[in-house]
Amino acid sequence: MNPYLQAKFIVSAEKLSQCPDFQLNEFPLLGRSNVGKSSFINALANNKKLAKTSNTPGKTRLINFFNFSDKFIIADLPGYGYAKVSKEAQNRWQKYLEEYLLKRNQIKSLIQFIDGRHDIQKNDFQMREWVEAYNLPIFTIVTKIDYVPKSKVLSVIKNIEKQLKGEVYPFSAVDNRYNEAILTRLMSE
Repeated sequence: MNPYLQAKFIVSAEKLSQCPDFQLNEFPLLGRSNVGKSSFINALANNKKLAKTSNTPGKTRLINFFNFSDKFIIADLPGYGYAKVSKEAQNRWQKYLEEYLLKRNQIKSLIQFIDGRHDIQKNDFQMREWVEAYNLPIFTIVTKIDYVPKSKVLSVIKNIEKQLKGEVYPFSAVDNRYNEAILTRLMSE
């Protein structure tokens, strides 16, 4: 299988009523700011400029939709855990994102991103508890795995599997050997 698909940015939306109408499986990306969601999109598309990456957390403020070869849609969501915005803006985001996650019929599975260099954070667990409370389908991608010493990669993955339960896939934005397993998972729905 080709480890890349043609991908294009479709549109940004603030809330459910603004989301595009299409009949492809959709995978929203959940994760802390700067966990590597945009780098993930760019790596799968083999296009470093498709999704904007930044060293400044909290840059993604809208739901950004990307079409991967008319096979599936990736929805890049604002990161949780960091944003230099008012409480009012954060509350509005939370309301809009909850509505999107709970009522969007195209969503096949959520994907939670965990930084492989660190322990799972409190807000990662809180997000997972929220997802499980609504019984939403989810799997995990462990990012920045290339920063983890090779001898520890397996134990990092096993630890995350144990703590979060369910499927866990390693990912590196610089080493594409993990892409095929992830693409197979996305296209098997």
